[in-house]
Amino acid sequence: MHDFISLLPLIIIGSGAILLMLFSAFEKIQLETASYISMGFFAAAFLAQLLVGCGPETVLFDKIFNGMLVSSNFTMIAGLIILGCGFFTAMNSHTYFKINLFCTLEFYAIMLFGACGMLLLTLSQELITAFISLEIMSLSIYILVGYDRSNVTSTEAILKYLMLGAFAGAFFTMGTALIYGGTQSTKFAEIGSFVAGHSGTNPLVLGGVFFIFVAFLFKAAAFPFHAWVIDVYDGAAAPVTGFMATALKTAVFTIFANFLAINGALHKDWITFLFYIAVFTMFGGNLIAIGQNSIKRMLAASGIVHSGYLLIALVAISTDNFTGTVVGYYLAAYAVGTLGIFSALSYLAGEGEKRATFDDFRGLANVRPYSAAAITVFLLSMAGIPPTAGFMAKFYVITSAFTAGHMTLAVLGIVSSILSMWYYLRLIIHMYFHEAEECFETGGSPLAAAATFILVFCVFAIGLYPIVI
Repeated sequence: MHDFISLLPLIIIGSGAILLMLFSAFEKIQLETASYISMGFFAAAFLAQLLVGCGPETVLFDKIFNGMLVSSNFTMIAGLIILGCGFFTAMNSHTYFKINLFCTLEFYAIMLFGACGMLLLTLSQELITAFISLEIMSLSIYILVGYDRSNVTSTEAILKYLMLGAFAGAFFTMGTALIYGGTQSTKFAEIGSFVAGHSGTNPLVLGGVFFIFVAFLFKAAAFPFHAWVIDVYDGAAAPVTGFMATALKTAVFTIFANFLAINGALHKDWITFLFYIAVFTMFGGNLIAIGQNSIKRMLAASGIVHSGYLLIALVAISTDNFTGTVVGYYLAAYAVGTLGIFSALSYLAGEGEKRATFDDFRGLANVRPYSAAAITVFLLSMAGIPPTAGFMAKFYVITSAFTAGHMTLAVLGIVSSILSMWYYLRLIIHMYFHEAEECFETGGSPLAAAATFILVFCVFAIGLYPIVI
């Protein structure tokens, strides 16, 4: 029964995706109805995921799936984050597509398919299963990014993302083939046993792990595979960008952490590599973000920086008793902050996202004080200011790095956090210390605004939730 309950969220989301795909053939089904249906499926799957509860790591239907899927507390938390992101994205889309009229019923079906791939990816404990999950997720996101076919920026974004994403998929496939050649298995557990039983470095395994890391780093928008993220985030619709920035990153870092934790020797061999990747990711993202005038492009660069913090957490993990607590907490804190800003943008950006730059939000606090206050909370959380979830998430990451003996990396993480305050506070200054130049009319439904304020509550609620490192 526990195995079935663990798979129930995946079954619910998959069923919802197929149902909405069938509904799209009927003209009588309205777009608003499709958004409510998708919200319902995400909410039902979220409640089903809560039923999994805390328990030991469990191989799901071992005889049927042959050890390919494993459920744990870490995968449960990741699933909750992904489903929550899907629910709020559906709310944001309801508002956004009231003004921007290029959506069709298939949009929500594809979003559910993407979430289905993400959930499957978090449960995967075998490379071929992970590859299939990764492609289900990626193909759905490609379509969502380029959904507005009349928008040149969107078309450019999907072209870049699709071409570079194909290379990432090829790297993952090559890495899987090399690891299978070296270990005669694609299961994480058996790969870990092989690494533990062979003291020397197997060149096939070494090359395979490197290629798989390249694929993960690309999907996570980490240095030096981050070039695509700025243009893709800018070209996608605001709700899609929020979904990509949060749910996709959650799925990728979950499988990344699970793969890295399969054996202590494997983790130890790659600590130096991940150390430099984390440092360059944090400071490279900061340098890009400081020079941006577009809010979405700034948030894209900010996402690169947060990938750097998550890499610090991966460097500091303990493979002997891996729980993923710090990684899961940071992903949750990052998700509510980032998704909250994109909820506000979905509500305030207007037709064709005409309000896109820092200057476009001048004086927002004078006209819409509650929206400005909500955006300020999200920005302060992302900057790591107490008592927000972002502060506690960075505190746990830095503390785990100190505990694991990586003091240099912890100090650099603090320096990076200080640098990031510049571009977060810059938007706050524009909202509060300038006169309003327009009335910020919206015209859409209030669902995105409701999502914004629910996420404000979540920022403080998660910040008050203690964890054990």
